[in-house]
Amino acid sequence: MADIAAHHAPKHPYHLVDPSPWPAVGATSAGLMAMGAVLYMHPDMLGKGVEPLLKSLGAWTILPGTIGVLFTMWMWWRDVITEATFKGNHTPVVRLHHRYGMTLFIASEVMFFVAFFWAFFNASLSANVWPPKGIEPFEAFHLPFMNTLILLTSGCTVTWAHHALIEGDRKGLLQGLGLTVLLGLAFTSLQAYEYSHAAFGFKEGIYPSTFFMATGFHGFHVIIGTTFLIVCWFRAYKGHFKPDHHFGFEAAAWYWHFVDVVWLFLFICIYWWGS
Repeated sequence: MADIAAHHAPKHPYHLVDPSPWPAVGATSAGLMAMGAVLYMHPDMLGKGVEPLLKSLGAWTILPGTIGVLFTMWMWWRDVITEATFKGNHTPVVRLHHRYGMTLFIASEVMFFVAFFWAFFNASLSANVWPPKGIEPFEAFHLPFMNTLILLTSGCTVTWAHHALIEGDRKGLLQGLGLTVLLGLAFTSLQAYEYSHAAFGFKEGIYPSTFFMATGFHGFHVIIGTTFLIVCWFRAYKGHFKPDHHFGFEAAAWYWHFVDVVWLFLFICIYWWGS
């Protein structure tokens, strides 16, 4: 039997994934969600008289699409965790390629924010008065500065957690990750409070549009990163991470540091200089 197993063992360090239903399920669910969103937000696309029907259809199409997307994410990530932790499919070569992939993903995210900064500076530098008359911007050294301190502190705590993991300190890993998650939740809460007290709305000109797009898109990334770290906390609690095998945590830490750096540029350029 051992000879048979050795005969069928892979002769290369790469991971050839098993057939999976999740790409098809995810694509179908995302299509339903997108179609429902279009019908709900533009019920007049087919003319007058059918708006209520299309809006209702859109609302009922978004729901199963969203549930399908979330279910796909849960199941697909579960399979990846199983492959990495229990099946041993993530060899050093595979982990190296995962690092390349995560690096390229973060680079693509950087380009998103380059576009938003470009729009902001294009509008501000070509305007005679900035912010435009009638716009009361946020005080940079109030809530935005507090959120800056929160994110900078969270960068320290996630680094603490990473070093604790490398040194085999499970308690320090859980404490550092837990504090990072709490700081991420605090940032999101303060940003929601800030938005609720904004003196301008999203549709009130170029300043509000560029402001909410840039800072809101960053806030969305903070929510994603916080979710990423929560998953890592539960995985760390279950002992999935080892000092020499923890790419899932590394990817979350890289993403969180990226979020920190983007916020520093947002604070300096949009909150401080832009006001």
